[in-house]
Amino acid sequence: MMKYKGYYGQVAYDDEAKIFHGELVGIRAVITFQGTTVEELEVAFKDSIDDYLDWCKKRRKLPEKPFSGKLNLRMRRDLHAKLATLAHQQRVSLNSYINDCLARMVS
Repeated sequence: MMKYKGYYGQVAYDDEAKIFHGELVGIRAVITFQGTTVEELEVAFKDSIDDYLDWCKKRRKLPEKPFSGKLNLRMRRDLHAKLATLAHQQRVSLNSYINDCLARMVS
């Protein structure tokens, strides 16, 4: 994953075209970049973000920020009940309990 000015880019390699191509993740706007070398890719990634920020500034539009920290999550009712019960037993909010569980999963 690439990072620049708080934005993240996911990269893939196309072995037929012999090119790296990427896209920003965590925002709705579709912003892509590509390069034939890692150096070209890094420059294109940063240029794409700078161009996006300039475009927003010229139009007096706030740029999207990736990964706001808010997530709408749907789950089965029985799972919701189990999680809420476990959170209550530990005397924490359901939100805190789920955050702690997820943090342990990715550590």
